[in-house]
Amino acid sequence: MNILIKSAQILDKRSTFHKTTKDILISNGIIVKISEAISTENVDKVIENVYVSQGWADSSVCFGEPGFEERETLENGMKTAEKSGFTHVLVNPLTNPVIDAKASVLYIKNQTKGFVATAHPIGALTEQSKGEALAELFDMKSGGAVAFGDYKKAIANNNLLKIALQYVQNFGGIVISFPNDSKIMGKGVVNEHISATKLGLKGIPALAEELCVTRDLAVLEYTGGKLHIPTISTAKSVELIREAKNKGLDVTCSVAIHNIHFTDEVLEGFDTNFKVLPPLRDKENVEALREALKDGTIDFVTSDHNPLDIELKFKEFDYASFGIIGLESAFGIVNQYVDLETAVELLTSARYRFGIKTEPISENIEADLTLFTPEGSYIFEKENILSTSKNSAFLGETLKGKVIGVIANNQFVIND
Repeated sequence: MNILIKSAQILDKRSTFHKTTKDILISNGIIVKISEAISTENVDKVIENVYVSQGWADSSVCFGEPGFEERETLENGMKTAEKSGFTHVLVNPLTNPVIDAKASVLYIKNQTKGFVATAHPIGALTEQSKGEALAELFDMKSGGAVAFGDYKKAIANNNLLKIALQYVQNFGGIVISFPNDSKIMGKGVVNEHISATKLGLKGIPALAEELCVTRDLAVLEYTGGKLHIPTISTAKSVELIREAKNKGLDVTCSVAIHNIHFTDEVLEGFDTNFKVLPPLRDKENVEALREALKDGTIDFVTSDHNPLDIELKFKEFDYASFGIIGLESAFGIVNQYVDLETAVELLTSARYRFGIKTEPISENIEADLTLFTPEGSYIFEKENILSTSKNSAFLGETLKGKVIGVIANNQFVIND
């Protein structure tokens, strides 16, 4: 299969072709030529006038299978990722059984072979994600796990976090520590703010997150190792992580696209699609997150894609489950808040953090590319949802830019 991308505007700051417009010829999955003008002779597929970057990576997705196939199967989840512009997704252990052993990691890897995108399992940090004893971390690493964390569950035991950070250094592992003190959170369901009081909903204080971030960074400074703090949501968390990076600690962090787009003011309609963890914060915190995207404190964005069936969402706000889908909306949201070069960096830098093979766009390398256009806008509607579950908070929102397709693993997907 020969694919020719005509007049490709290349965005890859590690490539000598960065910010240039070139023709790119791909033959049998390999970029064989990049030049000013390439003939269309003997070409099977021609794509014209698109932006091209390294394939995007999402550091936090849930697909349900095994155990929750009614929410999302691995097959449909992978297809959703591809059409959304992602060639790599890190799959959380929100499954039944929990991904806490090598066999479970291999199941995810084997079930997702043959797609354009590649799935990278995140192994549970603790057995059954119960927070009591470390899972089989080394075995899972040897099976293909790229990091270890209990999805949406903080590590309550300080010593367990210390031991985990020390242990994974033996094989270059990364610990993911979700920052939320469940005792301080209590029965909270939204941001602790005046809006929560007006709505009569129990609040989740910013302190619940910030105490965990402070603790995690203190333990990391003591132990060394690699730590990732996912989906931060407050200005204080940004400040703490910025200080830790200035000290030289090996820490990264991410933010979910809904936490940079919405404030807690949208909760007035009691729409449970806005019930997320961490909660949507007030304007001051959201603006701090947006600034942290621009200055590099936040390393990458994530959709934090979590499909949930209607039975879990169609309830009173207090009783509905936390979580929304976001793969389909990710580019159209982040593209609104930073310049295009920064948007691409935020969508690709998880590749480097989690050890996903990445080479600068050049000749004689395997093609692993996302094709897109940053111009134009559209209203996100129900027909734009590709997931099996429909729990999107972005319905009716204006998204900027469009994903054209992806090329990877000697295959391609081009959107209509």
